[in-house]
Amino acid sequence: MRELAALSRFVGNTFAYWVLFFAVVAFLHPAWFIGLKGSIVPLLGLVMFGMGLTLKLEDYAEVARHPWRMALAVVAQFVIMPGVAWLLCQAFDLPPELAVGVILVGCCPSGTASNVMTWLARGDLALSVSITAVTTLIGPLLTPALIWLLASAWLPVSFMDLFWSILQVVLLPIALGLVAQRLLGTRVRHAVEVLPLVSVVSIVTIVATVVAASQAKIAESGLLIMAVVILHNSFGFLLGYFTARVFGLPLEQRKTLSLEVGMQNSGLGAALASVHFSPLAAVPSALFSIWHNISGAILATYFKRMSQKEER
Repeated sequence: MRELAALSRFVGNTFAYWVLFFAVVAFLHPAWFIGLKGSIVPLLGLVMFGMGLTLKLEDYAEVARHPWRMALAVVAQFVIMPGVAWLLCQAFDLPPELAVGVILVGCCPSGTASNVMTWLARGDLALSVSITAVTTLIGPLLTPALIWLLASAWLPVSFMDLFWSILQVVLLPIALGLVAQRLLGTRVRHAVEVLPLVSVVSIVTIVATVVAASQAKIAESGLLIMAVVILHNSFGFLLGYFTARVFGLPLEQRKTLSLEVGMQNSGLGAALASVHFSPLAAVPSALFSIWHNISGAILATYFKRMSQKEER
């Protein structure tokens, strides 16, 4: 079990490299992954179940003392990223399927990768996990509502279909994870130790499947999509940080808000796009999954140096 836990830590720490590697392999050999499309939704549900196993109410006592920080983070998350996505689609005059894909990833809640980056950056980890949990829990309402509001100009959007999908693939697995944790107590510790391995395998499979299914379209407009994804992610980091600064938050919370706003649950975006729109609409989420782990690691390193300089 120790060897498996060690492997899980290694794979979790090198997450971005695995995503990038298998995305390239899927692009070069799409036939290897195209048959895995049906596994996207179950794999994402497995990741959400794992998140439920790790949630503990007692970790958030400090966060509860400053509820306005949480409120600010949630508003920033669901205003900045959807708004920037819509503006980028207008500015680049993206075709309908790509525009819907960019807006979809912008409307998703923050991703669990941001928690790891916040820890590496010496940010407020309890606040980070709380933001991820709260935005994920209210996502079934806000995500489909925002997609309907912003993306229906490009393609037809069904609020109820998206709502039920998120309910099944996010809220239900998290609730089952919480119940398992309550019933099994400390016995879930071994499962939690291998969660990074399960999460990485799941997200890598989702990204590789999406890339394989859209290989021709990526080859045709890959640079454009990548430019939009990089700008989207960068504006999320910048606006998240400066929002926290404008409201007078300390450095720890400024770093946390920056990473939480800029890093999305791109696995959810890819799953929703694949089920409700098309493989091409899932490409922005897949590329976002690759890029935000690379950019997040770079930014976390920079933020960590900020903390060290402040300590000196």
